[in-house]
Amino acid sequence: MPRDTDHAYTVWLRLAAAIVKPVLFPLVSRRWRGLQHIPATGGFITAVNHISYIDPLTYGHFQYNSGRPPRLLAKASLFTIPFVGMMLRKTGQIPVHRGTADAATALRDAVEAVNKGECVAIYPEGTVTRDPGLWPMAGKSGAARIALTTGAPVIPVAQWGAHRIAPPYARGGRGNRRLSLAPRRRVDIVAGPPVDLSRYEGKALTQEVLREATEDIMAAITGLLADIRGEEPPHGPRRARRPVSEQAH
Repeated sequence: MPRDTDHAYTVWLRLAAAIVKPVLFPLVSRRWRGLQHIPATGGFITAVNHISYIDPLTYGHFQYNSGRPPRLLAKASLFTIPFVGMMLRKTGQIPVHRGTADAATALRDAVEAVNKGECVAIYPEGTVTRDPGLWPMAGKSGAARIALTTGAPVIPVAQWGAHRIAPPYARGGRGNRRLSLAPRRRVDIVAGPPVDLSRYEGKALTQEVLREATEDIMAAITGLLADIRGEEPPHGPRRARRPVSEQAH
């Protein structure tokens, strides 16, 4: 089926890809699966686990090559970084102003993008996971709210491996490097089928409905990650009480 790409690949997106891809190729051995689950047309949401500060690049590469490039919800502070902020704005990424009067703007912009037929990508955890085993934490309700507001599908995406290039919360020094550029690391990224949110259709968006829908989304992501890792996940999404202090294997 032809993909809805007529307006998706702007000059700025192609420029960003031309900058990022050559950097990633020597660092990443790609193992991508589930691209058949990415909708060919129409708006949708991807909900992605967050394991490293570099994984927006690895996930972005996956999504870019799917034929449906994403508009990623990103912390507003990133938009203040010279050049990085310009590229984020030019490529249509959506700033999230947490804890301010502008916090609702990101939700409005995301709903508008989905209704226009675009892909909106969300890290439901809101930050790099603080779980000691790098499993997904409990999610925030943004992905569920956008999906139930627009009726668009949520595609769960799990990724694993970027944390070996840039370990989360690494402090530097021997045995705890912030970057590990060699050897080349395998990065697995898997997209799953849409999360079944049909039981919430027509219901008011109460806190309970949003919580349960979010738990369904996080369970789908966790299940995909468990398959990648070949491990049993903890019992449901959970919050870690302290940051990860060392690289998980």
